Amino acid sequence: MTPRENLLRTLRRQGFESVPVDMSLCPSQVEGFRKIYGHDDYPSEFGFPCRGIWMQMQPGYESGPALYTRETLPPDTRIDVWGVGHSRQEGCWHMTHMHHPLAGDVALEEIERYPVPHITSETEAQVVQAVRQWHGQGLAVSGGMACTIWETAWYLRSMENLMEDMMTDDARAVVLLDKVTAVSERRAETYARAGCDILHLGDDIGMQQTIMMSLDLWRKWLKPRLARVIQAARRVKPDILIFYHSCGYVLPFLEELIEVGVDILNPVQPECMDFEVVHRMVGRRLSFWGTIGTQTTLPFGTPDEVRETVWSRLRLCGPAGGIVIGPTHMVEPEVPWENLMAMIEAARSFRL
Repeated sequence: MTPRENLLRTLRRQGFESVPVDMSLCPSQVEGFRKIYGHDDYPSEFGFPCRGIWMQMQPGYESGPALYTRETLPPDTRIDVWGVGHSRQEGCWHMTHMHHPLAGDVALEEIERYPVPHITSETEAQVVQAVRQWHGQGLAVSGGMACTIWETAWYLRSMENLMEDMMTDDARAVVLLDKVTAVSERRAETYARAGCDILHLGDDIGMQQTIMMSLDLWRKWLKPRLARVIQAARRVKPDILIFYHSCGYVLPFLEELIEVGVDILNPVQPECMDFEVVHRMVGRRLSFWGTIGTQTTLPFGTPDEVRETVWSRLRLCGPAGGIVIGPTHMVEPEVPWENLMAMIEAARSFRL
């Protein structure tokens, strides 16, 4: 089988020839890889079976700073395609200090006319070309659109304001969440039409030991909109696999994520949820991507402990597969290279 075929069989729990592995390295880890291998292409070096592509939408605004009528932005602020400001936060590799253009006591009309990004015909052509390129190399393709609804909306409004709007049935929450969902539906359709194998969705709805919001609040505001995005993709490509990312403890959401069409759960943090419990609950209906802890095992375990953790996951999933081995987050600087290699080698050497 090609890597793509092997991955898709695994994710459909139909068996596997080899255990798929995936990970994302922070800049200092990429530099460490370069010193050893003489190049930056670690996905090819380690035989990762999937490549993620990210749609380059066009902003709906003409001037990003003009969106900020209630705040003066720091001079180093970068404004993203949605108009969310990001300034530097000391001591973090990939976190920023966010600036929310719709925070505060904004009028409903301001949210209604807020300029959202759009997809051009050129963008659609680029997505099609990228999918063809990776498929031509025998690799699967994942269309990236994490921060699907909830996170994009609160980045715009601020988490505090959006939570308050949702809890008080404020019309501002309806308008904002619907605007974001409509863009996500169009993105999902574009990825599906281009032939992506996997649609990478995600919104963090879990914290370290509990859920971020009540189930009732999630059911009312986010579940039906997530279902709309998944349905938009499957109307175009019925067999597209739905990957859902949420850090933290998400056990109470699992049955209903399956209900709306999620196929793959990421990252399944072992510091937040016991993988054996998760697998016992949903292992015949969900597949998993990640599961090797970046708060514990990878940075602080021994290579032998890393190998045994990988093998324990694979033994539990059994001959059907249903798992892609990888870290539960970007690999940060404190993870020893020996542990990364132990993870990869354990997956390669696994035999039932």
